[in-house]
Amino acid sequence: MCKKILLLTLLTLLSGQSFAFTVYKYTDENGVVTYTDKAKTGAQVFVFNDRMVERLNNDVKLETKKHAVGETLLVRNDLYAPVEIELTLEKQINLAGEMKSPIRLVIPARSKSNVLTLVPTDAARSMHYTPKLRYALGDPGLLPTTDQYPLPWRGGPFRLTQGANGKYSHFTPKGRYALDIAMPEGTLIVAARAGVVVTTESQQTGRGNNPAGNFVRILHDDGTMGVYLHLQTDSVSVSEGQRVEQGQLLARSGNTGNSTGPHLHFVVQRNVGLAVESIPFDFNQPINSLPNFAVGGE
Repeated sequence: MCKKILLLTLLTLLSGQSFAFTVYKYTDENGVVTYTDKAKTGAQVFVFNDRMVERLNNDVKLETKKHAVGETLLVRNDLYAPVEIELTLEKQINLAGEMKSPIRLVIPARSKSNVLTLVPTDAARSMHYTPKLRYALGDPGLLPTTDQYPLPWRGGPFRLTQGANGKYSHFTPKGRYALDIAMPEGTLIVAARAGVVVTTESQQTGRGNNPAGNFVRILHDDGTMGVYLHLQTDSVSVSEGQRVEQGQLLARSGNTGNSTGPHLHFVVQRNVGLAVESIPFDFNQPINSLPNFAVGGE
């Protein structure tokens, strides 16, 4: 309990700052763990990188379809969300109408789209090129329709331990407007807005190999995405492709991934143009107050 109080106190002090710094983890002779920004003898640097890591390489693929006069490049999107793609061809040899500018398209969810058909300048010779595909989740043409979000949990009141632009970890484009709310493990986490579940992870234990820990990403109808991180192992109760409503149970809060203690990391993101970044938002009531449905706590 002592180390949790010390850690939460430190994070609270840091929440108003906006630049990175070094955190040290120190264990004294009584086994009490302290997190501090001051180096001490025997202290270890605590590496914290609270970023969203999703492996999409197997979900968005460039495919080639050969035909009599040449070949067509297609992009297959197996995700339950649209993706913006950029296709560039390098080292082009014997291509009719050499492609000088990248092609950008939005590929709908769960679809395959023809992007480019190539034919040789000289039919007697082979074509050669090196394709480069970049992509990002979401449709950058859609704009947010709200900046007010219901609290995505049941119970409380809970404390904000790191706010937007916190120098501890909320200083990257993907997470600068995220909020960390300390809460007991097992707290019910619910959807802040309706949408479609895009990706989930529920099997990670402890720090694991993903700094996000277990998570749920939901695509809202306006193209924004709500992401819930550090969830309890095996607690995610929704599946990819499922439509959820506001207030529906998603999972339970936990302490998985690169987490300094039990908390929910909640962030709203959108595609701003081949890049998914966090955007500002507010909860529709003070974080440290009890929601109407949780009088008396849970």
